[in-house]
Amino acid sequence: MLSQSALKAKGEVRLVNLIPTIISVLALALSALTAWLTLFRRGTIRMTQPTVIYFGPDAGRSSDHTPPPKVFLRTLLFATSKRGRVIESLHVTLRRNESHQNFSVWVYGEEKLVRGSGLFVGETGVVVNHHFLAPSDGNIFKFLPGQYELQVYVRIVGDESPKLLFRQLLELSNDNADALSKSDSGVYFDWGPDSSSYLPHIEKRPSVLNPGDFMEALTLSGVTDSDHLGD
Repeated sequence: MLSQSALKAKGEVRLVNLIPTIISVLALALSALTAWLTLFRRGTIRMTQPTVIYFGPDAGRSSDHTPPPKVFLRTLLFATSKRGRVIESLHVTLRRNESHQNFSVWVYGEEKLVRGSGLFVGETGVVVNHHFLAPSDGNIFKFLPGQYELQVYVRIVGDESPKLLFRQLLELSNDNADALSKSDSGVYFDWGPDSSSYLPHIEKRPSVLNPGDFMEALTLSGVTDSDHLGD
């Protein structure tokens, strides 16, 4: 019969022999976790708090036509996985009381704007301006006073249904709504970090005369071609 000291020594030998096995198992588990995070985990798309949100007409359209209503925002889109994801489409929904309007025409970029489709988003993210226009059958939409719920949805390639990215309540006052009834004014909601809320203000773009209006203005002011020739 083995003595107590012999049994203790035998147990220590077994423990020492198990240490390499334990290390190997842990290394294998760590490798599997790394592979899952980098190769197999799909992750999803998220967005940061927009620094600015805009309600108003699309100022980029010709003055010969009534500009469609637009929602504009600037934000960072990022993927929660190493492999990144591909955005198929983005759209915005505005809800006010029992009515709602989809802004499904998505355009993004900085100086050069492109129609949104097939945007790859990695883990470091993509920060650009996003413009959402109402479709051609939605041009009758008008910004009325009241509280709006802004919702941003993304459709990711490989997912079955759109995902809600962002939701925000915004208040449109009577004065701001009156300003939006004009095609040269828009309302910007700037994010205030101290108040943790959006602060609205109205901006009016400068008037731009087309050539016909310009010549008419010259005629009304009494300036003629002969006046220019005599200079």
